[in-house]
Amino acid sequence: MSEKVKAVIVDDEEFARENLRMLVEDFCPDVEMVGIASSAAMARQIIEEQNPDLVFLDIMMPGEDGFMFLQSLESRNFQVVFTTAFRDYALKAIKESAIDYLEKPIDIDDLQKAVDKVKAMVAQKKTTKVSDERLTKILENIALTNTVEKTVVPTKDGLAVVKNADIIHLEAFENYTTLYLVGGKKYVSSKSIKAFEDKLDPHMFFRVHKSHIINISHHLKELHRGEGNIAILSDGTQVPVARRKLQEFLDKLAGI
Repeated sequence: MSEKVKAVIVDDEEFARENLRMLVEDFCPDVEMVGIASSAAMARQIIEEQNPDLVFLDIMMPGEDGFMFLQSLESRNFQVVFTTAFRDYALKAIKESAIDYLEKPIDIDDLQKAVDKVKAMVAQKKTTKVSDERLTKILENIALTNTVEKTVVPTKDGLAVVKNADIIHLEAFENYTTLYLVGGKKYVSSKSIKAFEDKLDPHMFFRVHKSHIINISHHLKELHRGEGNIAILSDGTQVPVARRKLQEFLDKLAGI
């Protein structure tokens, strides 16, 4: 009897973790689940301790997504099967990179085929190597699948894909733009605020000032018109509304 494939699940959603765990335990008898992580930081610790053969890795996780997690590792001695809700270009990019994927909701046959592929790789002592360039290409293609719901943010470490609903506001400083997200997360990008303005959904975001874009659909809480015009956001941030932008801003709010 061959040794079991040691596996780890990495996903920020509890339901997704538990569902995949049950599917693996019920339909993949050659897999031993040695760890379950809700974040990249937890995954690094488990992987160091357990030295798994396989990691089921969610792509979109807050703070540090699946690709950023892989890029953070100095070496990788395990196979990766991405779990993803993305389609089309993203899946093609993943497949071309010799990494397998499971599309949520996960199909049992697809799961078993992915595990069989990993078992063959493990038996041959092969490890898939994915370059930073290839990871960047995959990330860019994922962003292209749905530009309305997600935004690609070039950062000093590479690229990040963030949900637009999680962006509270953007602030320009010289040639840089800082994106402030829910949970206190922020990214500093070398892209100008105008470049973001051109890409963001105008029904969701509004540039209230030369240095500020705010998420009016999800994070605008109040417009204070006492001393000046101030937009108050969900995290308590107060953003000035330029006088020349005020009427257009009010018209926009009236149409929400």
